[in-house]
Amino acid sequence: MNRREFLAASAAAAGAGLAAPARLPITKALYIGMLPKQLSYADRFKLARDTGFEQVECATVTDEKVAEEIKKAAESAGVRIHSVMNESHWRYPLSSSDPETVARSIQGMETSLRNAKFWGADTVLLVPAVVNPQTSYQDAWTRSQQQIRKLIPLASELRVIIAIENVWNKFLLSPLEFARYVDEFRSPWVRAYFDVGNILLYGYPQDWIRTLGKRIVKLHLKDFRIRKSTFEWVQLREGDVNWGEVYKALAEIGYKGPATCELAAGDEAYLRDVSQRVDAILSGA
Repeated sequence: MNRREFLAASAAAAGAGLAAPARLPITKALYIGMLPKQLSYADRFKLARDTGFEQVECATVTDEKVAEEIKKAAESAGVRIHSVMNESHWRYPLSSSDPETVARSIQGMETSLRNAKFWGADTVLLVPAVVNPQTSYQDAWTRSQQQIRKLIPLASELRVIIAIENVWNKFLLSPLEFARYVDEFRSPWVRAYFDVGNILLYGYPQDWIRTLGKRIVKLHLKDFRIRKSTFEWVQLREGDVNWGEVYKALAEIGYKGPATCELAAGDEAYLRDVSQRVDAILSGA
């Protein structure tokens, strides 16, 4: 639906005595990797703001000088860093049977949690486990929970939430399992980071949103087109996600956090287009 069609539909609804869908109280955000890497951090954050994004999710940074540069760039642009995407969990999964691998993963999470505190973010995204020929599903569950429990005291001290994300790791393959996994920690410092697009391989985003409910602390937006056994990344609102149903589910659970786009990088025109697509999603268009 283009702008003209949307306005016409809204006018028709008003004429029929029906209220147009209200915009969800959700702020627009993007992952820092969507911004052109050739730009300085100051210019990247300014571009995010100028194209309509109020918040940014950053990746783990080990260099203190770079972390300081990012903080200054965000503050100068008036853009909040709301989350840190932990970067060690794929190469060094918490579910590994190798103590050295797990130690590296823990170290990476500790760095991410401290990044978050330094930048004023309130969450760290964590892929909790990876099921593979070496790691059974049960081992992935048990080992990852054991290690995450070791991180909860630091998360509590820093007041940063460990946000568990659903990805293509052959783990947490149903909304009921995801909810149970989070609940078993019995901690306000472990919640869910829900990715709308990723879940298309396992089910329906709106179902997962309603099941996870208040457990969801952060939200990723992406879209896919699935044909038989193949799939491709596509622009928001051009794939198989039923955004109208996602809108309804988010409204039902009262989600008020940011919605972070996790898409390919692009120039200013591309980012403006993404921003407008998010506006349409959040407006129920």
